[in-house]
Amino acid sequence: MEEMEEELKCPVCGSFYREPIILPCSHNLCQACARNILVQTPESESPQSRRASGSGVSDYDYLDLDKMSLYSEADSGYGSYGGFASAPTTPCQKSPNGVRVFPPAMPPPATHLSPALAPVPRNSCITCPQCHRSLILDDRGLRGFPKNRVLEGVIDRYQQSKAAALKCQLCEKAPKEATVMCEQCDVFYCDPCRLRCHPPRGPLAKHRLVPPAQGRVSRRLSPRKVSTCTDHELENHSMYCVQCKMPVCYQCLEEGKHSSHEVKALGAMWKLHKSQLSQALNGLSDRAKEAKEFLVQLRNMVQQIQENSVEFEACLVAQCDALIDALNRRKAQLLARVNKEHEHKLKVVRDQISHCTVKLRQTTGLMEYCLEVIKENDPSGFLQISDALIRRVHLTEDQWGKGTLTPRMTTDFDLSLDNSPLLQSIHQLDFVQMKVQPRNCDALHFQNTKASSPVPATPILQLEECCTHNNSATLSWKQPPLSTVPAEGYILELDDGNGGQFREVYVGKETMCTVDGLHFNSTYNARIKAFNKTGVSQYSKTLVLQTSEVDIKKLLAVAWFAFDPGSAHSDIIFSNDNLTVTCSSYDDRVVLGKTGFSKGVHYWELTVDRYDNHPDPAFGVARIDVMKDVMLGKDDKAWAMYVDNNRSWFMHNNSHTNRTEGGITKGATIGVLLDLNRKTLTFFINDEQQGPIAFENVEGMFFPAVSLNRNVQVTLHTGLPVPDFYSSRASIA
Repeated sequence: MEEMEEELKCPVCGSFYREPIILPCSHNLCQACARNILVQTPESESPQSRRASGSGVSDYDYLDLDKMSLYSEADSGYGSYGGFASAPTTPCQKSPNGVRVFPPAMPPPATHLSPALAPVPRNSCITCPQCHRSLILDDRGLRGFPKNRVLEGVIDRYQQSKAAALKCQLCEKAPKEATVMCEQCDVFYCDPCRLRCHPPRGPLAKHRLVPPAQGRVSRRLSPRKVSTCTDHELENHSMYCVQCKMPVCYQCLEEGKHSSHEVKALGAMWKLHKSQLSQALNGLSDRAKEAKEFLVQLRNMVQQIQENSVEFEACLVAQCDALIDALNRRKAQLLARVNKEHEHKLKVVRDQISHCTVKLRQTTGLMEYCLEVIKENDPSGFLQISDALIRRVHLTEDQWGKGTLTPRMTTDFDLSLDNSPLLQSIHQLDFVQMKVQPRNCDALHFQNTKASSPVPATPILQLEECCTHNNSATLSWKQPPLSTVPAEGYILELDDGNGGQFREVYVGKETMCTVDGLHFNSTYNARIKAFNKTGVSQYSKTLVLQTSEVDIKKLLAVAWFAFDPGSAHSDIIFSNDNLTVTCSSYDDRVVLGKTGFSKGVHYWELTVDRYDNHPDPAFGVARIDVMKDVMLGKDDKAWAMYVDNNRSWFMHNNSHTNRTEGGITKGATIGVLLDLNRKTLTFFINDEQQGPIAFENVEGMFFPAVSLNRNVQVTLHTGLPVPDFYSSRASIA
């Protein structure tokens, strides 16, 4: 139970709680300590002044921390009121537990009353030293806070368990150790005092004498004083308010603030919350058990690291000594590297041991405290703290999450040397990060950086991370877990989507790659291989990828995409997750969509968010290498419609055709329909087709494109069905 002691000490005085009270934030304070940290707030912030102003406030009003800062986040150790010129600064001190507390501006007046009954200054405010939440006291002062009788009972039992052997209560001088206790007299006796003061005859013959330890237990289990309501001090708690999560009396239900709340029987809620706390403790207990086993594992790792270090060092010294005088200078450098690795491993493991030990101690302390709370027979007292304890238990269990009980360091020394180089290459000797499997000197080898080494192992495709989206594919891979040869890079290959030859789509050091511009509704085969200076590994297993399908019957667009910042002109300005674009230049600049199309029917729209001074933006499709600093359609890589406030034109390779009346204004919608089945491109303005089919015989890979200047802002909308009349016409055809 020693680890529970932190739960039983006041954060202000650092001693065991004396007459603890429960703050609205569920933390506890001694009554005397609560009075000592009261501060007086400005008159304008008092509950009375707020009620007078009509701003309905509750009995416990949390202060607006933007107006009043009762503690400082800085390391200066001082806090002060902010926003009130007349408010004096209040120094912030630290309690024995290291928690910042706030003493009153002046010593409290001497009084013969208890801290709870003594009057408090007008407009007093108290700040919780643990969570720093502040509240203003009402007219009841500290009497408005419920007493934590459960915590008092746990502290009594803890202190009794720590006390020395029980002494006789009737010895006149030096009390002797008690041998029995009378349950009826409630007195501990030694043998001489029992024979003298409690003879086994007469009316005392019916008294029950028990061992001292059993008597101490019976004292603990004696019924406690029934709790009374804080609002109606003459009434006992009889029900539990589900909405406010607190015990209430019958007057609270008839005439108090709980009259319209849902209430339940006190005993039933007591049993329910005890059951919930017990269930929560089961999970935390499992985490504590795992933590103990994990600490044993870490301590064993320390011993293994020590042994492996000695063995590794011995092998290294034996081989270095065999390489004549020229190796001696290099040997010292290599030993230093080994010792550094040794110290690093020990430091990591010891740090993890220290961290886990502290965490386990805190967890065990909370468990023991909760178990003692469960033993309580006071329903209302238990329910006052059960919600907070249940939340703490769940939070502590979550902190033992995934990875917490996993060693951060291995016991093996992943350093190997190859003793094959010639003497003239001694200065090139260095460690390589390779795992030593056999534990003998023959397995420890030196490596010449210029000598040949094995090719890397075949990479493994990580299927759970490989996926397709629209006409893009993302692939991820890794080296085998037991691979000992590092790879300098990887080569990713895809076929053409029709079962043709493979082609390289990525060469580099990364282990993840996204390939854009694939065909919709197509099946691709992918494979990966690794390489280093020696050569290339075998290919991995082939992965089959399926890109998004197109519903030819309904002619629905399946592509969802945004504008591409990577390929756009530098003057383009992006917002709204790259769905909205404008420009910082008066000249036209081009921006492309992230998705390219080569099959199917696709429709998207652009809404004109801003249209000033009658510019002529252009909308359409383009190749990936289109010119970005001129109007869309000026070169042979783009097919576009540019439009002003009165009319529009189609343009490709700087050729203007099909002037059509009807322009755009702010709020207009431009639709672009790319039908790669019929090889046509059609435009719409406000859901009406603009002119004839703009372009025919379009083939290849196309990206949605827009050109605009600073007078225009547009927003992209994708994944839309094509216009109804076009769908009907396509179905007839």
